[in-house]
Amino acid sequence: MATTADIRNGLVINHNYDLFQIVEFQHVKPGKGAAFVRTKLKSLTTGRVIDNTFNSGATIIPVRVERRKFQYLYKDEAGYNFMDQETFDQINISEKILDQADLMREGQEVEVLINAENDTPLVCELPVSVELEVTYAEPGLKGDTSSGAKKRVEVESGAMINVPLFINQGDKIRVDTRTREYQERVK
Repeated sequence: MATTADIRNGLVINHNYDLFQIVEFQHVKPGKGAAFVRTKLKSLTTGRVIDNTFNSGATIIPVRVERRKFQYLYKDEAGYNFMDQETFDQINISEKILDQADLMREGQEVEVLINAENDTPLVCELPVSVELEVTYAEPGLKGDTSSGAKKRVEVESGAMINVPLFINQGDKIRVDTRTREYQERVK
């Protein structure tokens, strides 16, 4: 057992018969009354984010998780297949666990949170940014960089991304996986 003093970002807890990951928290000590901890919790089964307030010193039930590196292999009708980088074991992960599945390309390295008690995958996290090649784009306009206008392009993983007008087919771009925004062109 742990208390609210042990709360930190990324901690996985058992709350209301579900597994939640703490996305953010804030310890509040009002001028009057008892202190409390305000949290944003993301359900690892449904993906829903909820706000919850714990009284300071309340008991929480942490869940022991391991972070393991996996390599994305391929997708089939059963889900997405990954290979453990250390043991070379293969696992299958359903699409509901993946946040940005359409930004993954074959060979991509990801981190998977695994429940250490029953060895089941909980969450699959992509790196903060990925480099992808543009497979389809309308012709770009040279010198059109200051207007801030955007166009939609398709990248090699099949995702559609908004990019500046000067990006052409065949260019490699860096995309932020958290916001799906274009960051820069890669040489």
